[in-house]
Amino acid sequence: MSVSDVAGLIAAIAFVLLVGLLAVPLLKLGRVLDEARGSVKELTDHTVPVLDETAQLVASSNGQLDNVDKVTTAAAQVSQNVSALTALFAATVGGPMIKVAAFSYGVRRAFGGFAAGARKGR
Repeated sequence: MSVSDVAGLIAAIAFVLLVGLLAVPLLKLGRVLDEARGSVKELTDHTVPVLDETAQLVASSNGQLDNVDKVTTAAAQVSQNVSALTALFAATVGGPMIKVAAFSYGVRRAFGGFAAGARKGR
């Protein structure tokens, strides 16, 4: 065996040792990746039902908001109708009431003047 053969043999043994030493961290990394894959699968299995329930809740909330919108629209219409009815009542009854009040005030003043004159005349 020549020197170059011995050097080649030493280099081959060193290369085998290097591959052996690098194989240990690679095997550990493989186990870590397997654990990570399992964790991601478990997380996905637990997250998907939560997302489905959230989507159902959002859809239900949208339906309830539609109902609230209908109620507020109806309340606004009732408010407008009451306002219009109040204005109509004030226009219909208010004018004649003012006239009746003015007439009764005039009658009271007139009778008050007669009563005061009648008391002085006695």
